Amino acid sequence: MTNAEILNYVDHTLLSQTATWDEIREILDDAMKYGTASACIPAAHVKQAAEYVDGRLPICTVIGFPNGYSTKETKVFETKDAIANGASEIDMVINIGLLRDRRYEKLEEEIREIKKACGDKILKVIIETCLLTEEEKIKMCEIVTKAGADFIKTSTGFSKAGATFDDVKLMKEHVGEGVRVKAAGGISSFDDAREFIRLGADRLGTSRLIKIMKSEASGDKS
Repeated sequence: MTNAEILNYVDHTLLSQTATWDEIREILDDAMKYGTASACIPAAHVKQAAEYVDGRLPICTVIGFPNGYSTKETKVFETKDAIANGASEIDMVINIGLLRDRRYEKLEEEIREIKKACGDKILKVIIETCLLTEEEKIKMCEIVTKAGADFIKTSTGFSKAGATFDDVKLMKEHVGEGVRVKAAGGISSFDDAREFIRLGADRLGTSRLIKIMKSEASGDKS
């Protein structure tokens, strides 16, 4: 798989608290130029971004980000608002406290309600693997499948660690039919990206791969 083909799997991402419109616009331009799967940006920029790309690129945004402990109702509202503003894909963060308390029905209900708010748009469920036990990761594969989400996603990139090969392999083995896997957080090379895809990742959340491509195109080897 070539580097250019790998970029087709990428949600080109900028979720920094300090992100400006000029920086967001550069992300959008690069995503369109290199043919990424989407651009993943803060919700406050979705409307302007959707108008700017004018259908040439799917816009992804994050809900309940990065901690996941907003109420279900708040997350549903955020989702509806983002889609009304032009988002095509939603990456939501679970309430890890509910998982720790084994309130599995509440977790499933929240994901199901957010998926309902998404309609035909894509929903990815961020479980923050670095904070979970193996048992909890497997349980979340089951819950995400039952709730009808489209993807299970490893990480926000804002906690203590990101995606690992072992986690992607585990998730791919335990999700149900039709649920895909997104690896995100700390993906910094094409070799790593290629391995994540080989292990079963259908999407990659990163901004570093396009930076590598641009650096190589400019002849900058630093």
